[in-house]
Amino acid sequence: MILIAYDGSDDAKAAIEHAASLMPGQPATVVTVWEPYIHMLTRYPTPGGLLIGDDTVEIDDASRNAADDKAEEGAALARSHGLDAGSRGVARQDSIAETLLGEADRANASAIVVGSRGLGGLGSLLLGSVSHALIQHADRTVVVVPSPKVARRRNEKRRALDEAPSS
Repeated sequence: MILIAYDGSDDAKAAIEHAASLMPGQPATVVTVWEPYIHMLTRYPTPGGLLIGDDTVEIDDASRNAADDKAEEGAALARSHGLDAGSRGVARQDSIAETLLGEADRANASAIVVGSRGLGGLGSLLLGSVSHALIQHADRTVVVVPSPKVARRRNEKRRALDEAPSS
């Protein structure tokens, strides 16, 4: 069983395609992480922005349903590439990486597959990196698929260096 993180981005789609080519026919669970409203409030407090009661239940229901739909979109893509995939929206607990690690435990996944945004330097410091955190804390194989755009730029740069006349 492989666990594939999916948020609908091109990078996540590339991760599914690579997982299917590396591990054809394998059972997989495509996971989209969503954040409960109360967790958002504690992470991003806004004065006067507190909603309580039925509104929070509706917000969480909408977030859960959107995550379930997004995960199913990813699972359909995985199935179209030959994986035996199901889907699951998962509520964020601590960090996204910790949530994925917990879900990998629950699913008894032998590997976790994630796409990489290709952020480097200051961008990855400010935003954090799910793939980096997974690699640092995982007790199982983690496959990080590079962003197709970043991989293409890196390849073009290498080719340009190879073709440059030596002095």
